[in-house]
Amino acid sequence: MKRIVLTGGGTAGHVTPNMALIPVLKKKGYDIHYIGSHEGIEKKLIEEMDIPYHPISTGKLRRYFSIDNFKDPFKVIKGLSEAKALMKELKPDVVFSKGGFVAVPVCLAAKSKKVPCIIHESDMTPGLANKIALSSASKVCCNFPETLDKLPKGKAVVTGTPIRKELFEGDASAAMSFCGFTEVRPTLLIIGGSTGSVKVNESIWSCLDEITKKYNVIHLCGKDKTNPKYDNVPNYVQYEYIKQELANLLALADVVVSRAGANAICELLALRKPSVLIPLSLAASRGDQILNAQSFDKSGYAKLLMEEDVTDTSLLNAINEVYDNRDNYIKAMELSTKTDSVTLITDMIDELAG
Repeated sequence: MKRIVLTGGGTAGHVTPNMALIPVLKKKGYDIHYIGSHEGIEKKLIEEMDIPYHPISTGKLRRYFSIDNFKDPFKVIKGLSEAKALMKELKPDVVFSKGGFVAVPVCLAAKSKKVPCIIHESDMTPGLANKIALSSASKVCCNFPETLDKLPKGKAVVTGTPIRKELFEGDASAAMSFCGFTEVRPTLLIIGGSTGSVKVNESIWSCLDEITKKYNVIHLCGKDKTNPKYDNVPNYVQYEYIKQELANLLALADVVVSRAGANAICELLALRKPSVLIPLSLAASRGDQILNAQSFDKSGYAKLLMEEDVTDTSLLNAINEVYDNRDNYIKAMELSTKTDSVTLITDMIDELAG
């Protein structure tokens, strides 16, 4: 039996592609192990799939001044030592990394133990964690052809993002029951990412009376960001985070408001869901989500609304515009090239593990 170590974490976007690979890897007979952080979202998501989970110490490399920048290098060093010990114990045939800072020591440890490592870069430009790990990679997967020029030649392959099979099997009527909606009307789904967006949440709440005149609204607010003040608003439901029911909610949605993380928007593209994309601002990120959203806006898959331009009025207008022109967005998405990313990547894993 071949053994694979999966890694990646910090946000759901660094975990869900791994989750898409797991059922296929199981069918292929792999013994699957996961290395993640002690407290990250990946721990709960992966343990629920009954995969052995190995936590290591991890630190974040920040682009801004923080006292933690002096502490975290020691956490990274400890994590590297723990990852090397796990490589020696588990003896994997191959490692697959979806990124995030927990993945850096795992990739470096794999290289030190001469274990082949595949890295997946979702965004238009490589993030800092993947930049550090690139030298450890045997192959590098990416979403966008434009990314190839920014990756090591001979290693990089455009594969797209692995999409969980269950997302294509959603039941809209089950979502209606789950949310308690009794009136059939257009449905708006707001996804602010696993940690949520204060700016998006507040803008939605500011125009909630107006939005709910037309739409049934499903609002995924992020951890600890729901507001009990709006619990009993008609045609509106709010949740911190949804896992099992997400496929049903997406099946019901006519328009989606979302952050512009690459994995999230690739799922929307695969499902042909018209969307308003609100990328993280340059003040809060390196700008990768802005590049992702600009690409989708230019291709006609979504409408870009910059975070600094978000108000209750601008957000409502963008939602209505996308809904009114949803057929055009769907036609544009149907013209996109659809790649079987799961097969491409698992075949690559077989090749390196074999």
